[in-house]
Amino acid sequence: MNTKLINRPLSEEVAERLREQIFSHELAPGSWLDEQSLALAFGISRTPMREAIKVLATEGLVTTKMNKGAYVTEVDRKDLEQIFTVLSLLEGQAAKETAIKASEEQLTHLDDLHHRLEKAAADRDLEQFFEINVKFHEMIQEIADNPWMNGVIDDLRKVLKLQRRDSLSRSGRLLSSLVEHREILQAILNRDPLAAEATMRQHLARGLEATK
Repeated sequence: MNTKLINRPLSEEVAERLREQIFSHELAPGSWLDEQSLALAFGISRTPMREAIKVLATEGLVTTKMNKGAYVTEVDRKDLEQIFTVLSLLEGQAAKETAIKASEEQLTHLDDLHHRLEKAAADRDLEQFFEINVKFHEMIQEIADNPWMNGVIDDLRKVLKLQRRDSLSRSGRLLSSLVEHREILQAILNRDPLAAEATMRQHLARGLEATK
């Protein structure tokens, strides 16, 4: 992989390149982030590299250890349980607000996304299912329109991104996830905020169970 960057890009672009390497496991969990070596590989000075690592640390993708530097975050079972607990609260609230706030056009868009999810499941296209699944959840967040809540959700989702794909590949999980999305969608289409919240929280609880 050619990691050299052109014209010394801003730290945000460097952070995005590092994210790609983390999500692809080129930088595996527990890996030490050697600022000097990475800066040389990217063809930049250490300052934007240091700033990029700080950005990833705020997202939870990087952990800084006293007197040891920065490492790619390792997520253990306790971390997963705590992350899913917070996601359940926040995404449940987002689904609740969506059932109340959504316009007819937005409901149609959400319904269209679910039809694409159904097709991906029928085709056993895990890659496509994963991508549409993300868009479905993002659409609910967009309709809820709470940037403070959504910022926290987005950061937690980044930490879960790699292992979530693995959990969907487990026997029976793809179909179960599809059924759960149907239930969430139906509650939102019915404009039933309590059911939307409950089905979303149940979906995330089952998602956590699938990581065992």
